Amino acid sequence: MSEFEKMIRGELYNPADDELYALRTKAHRLCADYNKLYDTDEEARYRILHELLPNATFDDYLYLQGPVYFDYGVNTYIGKGFYANFNFTVLDVCPVRIGDNVLIGTNVSLLTPTHPMRWQDRNPHINADGEAEMLEAAKPITIGNNCWLAGSVTVTGGVTIGDGCVIGAGSVVTRDIPANSFAAGVPCRVIRAIS
Repeated sequence: MSEFEKMIRGELYNPADDELYALRTKAHRLCADYNKLYDTDEEARYRILHELLPNATFDDYLYLQGPVYFDYGVNTYIGKGFYANFNFTVLDVCPVRIGDNVLIGTNVSLLTPTHPMRWQDRNPHINADGEAEMLEAAKPITIGNNCWLAGSVTVTGGVTIGDGCVIGAGSVVTRDIPANSFAAGVPCRVIRAIS
């Protein structure tokens, strides 16, 4: 099994793998190119987004203000009617699935990596080939349809946010949020149902 396959399955993998390094480098360059462009450079911006986010829906409204930061891009799936404000960061080590009609505020981060808790597993070590490596893992993130994540929200790996949710500014989402909920806080908790 390749390191890429291990990575997207949420298993321990070596991020220094050549294939993963090349994918990250490509995504980081595309992000840098995108971030240099003005809003008026629509054609060039969309050309970059099509390459950076091949699993996004482009047949309806899709807008990323920029700057944007993706670790891989290819592991992010975006539905129709998507908007992200400044500084949208997606560490898409595992799949990140975003539904239709989702609004993202400024400085939102979707972070799938989950490094080992034990330092003995987390610190660099010498593998069987005599090379130094560091292992990491990740868990997927799912955001349902018709959600709004306000400014400076952080969503950690393994979280599902149900359809119709609003996540309050500055929240750190470490647990699943049921559909049609207003949730906020650090850690993020359901405040009330949205009816």
